[in-house]
Amino acid sequence: MRRITQRITRRGFAAGVLGAASSLLAPGGGILAAQAAGPPARARRTGVRGMWLATVANLDWPTRPGLSPAQQRRQLLDLFDAAVERRLNTVFFQVRSAADALWPSRYEPWAQSLTGEQGKNPGWDPLGFAVSEAHRRDLELHAWFNPYRISNHAEAARLAPGHPARRHPDWVIPYGGRLYYDPGLPEVRGFVQEAMLDAVRGYPVDGVHFDDYFYPYPVAKQRFCDDAAFKKHGAGFADRASWRRDNVDRMVREMKERVAGVGRPVRFGVSPSAIWRNKSTDSSGSDTHGLQAYDSLYADTRRWVREGWIDYIVPQTYWNIGFPAADYAKLVPWWAQTVTGTGVDLYIGEALYRAGDPAQQTAWQDPAELSRHLTLARRYRQVGGHVFFSARDVVHDRAGALARVVRDHYGGAVRP
Repeated sequence: MRRITQRITRRGFAAGVLGAASSLLAPGGGILAAQAAGPPARARRTGVRGMWLATVANLDWPTRPGLSPAQQRRQLLDLFDAAVERRLNTVFFQVRSAADALWPSRYEPWAQSLTGEQGKNPGWDPLGFAVSEAHRRDLELHAWFNPYRISNHAEAARLAPGHPARRHPDWVIPYGGRLYYDPGLPEVRGFVQEAMLDAVRGYPVDGVHFDDYFYPYPVAKQRFCDDAAFKKHGAGFADRASWRRDNVDRMVREMKERVAGVGRPVRFGVSPSAIWRNKSTDSSGSDTHGLQAYDSLYADTRRWVREGWIDYIVPQTYWNIGFPAADYAKLVPWWAQTVTGTGVDLYIGEALYRAGDPAQQTAWQDPAELSRHLTLARRYRQVGGHVFFSARDVVHDRAGALARVVRDHYGGAVRP
């Protein structure tokens, strides 16, 4: 999505039960209210028109920790109403950004982004409220999870008392100034799946969504030290990279199976970095020259599509048409060909946040750039929609790029 550094930056290319039962019945939210809401249908009628709503480091919501429940609810409703105004139909809501939760989880503490203190009960149930209010507006809501990130700092003592990472220090790897669960441990995989499924079983979410974070993005001159897990579980693999890819494959495959077993229709999808491999590395790869998910994140995204381990894929195609290292006009047809015949739906992740940013390439200063993306993608019947990053940019739309998309492609206009 975005690389999380000491501050939030946009990713450039070229270079237990912890909430009281009363919180479930907070005004306008809660499990009972959420389960009463009917499923939306707009995404099936028009194709996916989505936005990512990020909560890590208060990127989109809430705007800062410690707001009152009423203020947090109002901000969330404003984001949902903006989505409706802009004729969107799907929200990918980040409910577990760093091994904590936006619902009263049986496994992990309340999210720090709500109150400023990890583990502190916010006095209401954000996920329950979000599902209910999204469905009230005929919006699909997909619960967005980050499987392995524990924290954006490297100090276990700062985690909430009783945090699973404090109880199981052998599960934890510090890397790049952050803490991660070790993907190579089967017990970690099982725990993380249960922690995520707690939300899926308790709320009528329409989807389960992973982003691009599996093994962490490489950090110069640092090593992800999973020697103990590799020694214990890596027998039979040609090398550590193959073993790491198998670990991520297992997470994805097993999560698909477990989501399918919840007893109601729930879709499972991933929004990976858009480059599986470069053609210069693998003749099956895209005509690009960037970081490869297969080699750097150990995410064999093409295999997940070909094996049917996911229901949909949203490659983060965050570059302009004609960008030399990763041309949008080359990546879209590569992904269209990749999903052909698989039954996996393809939506394109769009970098709305770049539009009008003076730090971006000249192409992004043109409000029509994103509209041209949708025009180009229409040539490929496999493309079933687009998802915009992120929610605050949907609201502010500083260059008017989304308003242009709505006018050109969504059959309407956005009020000034």
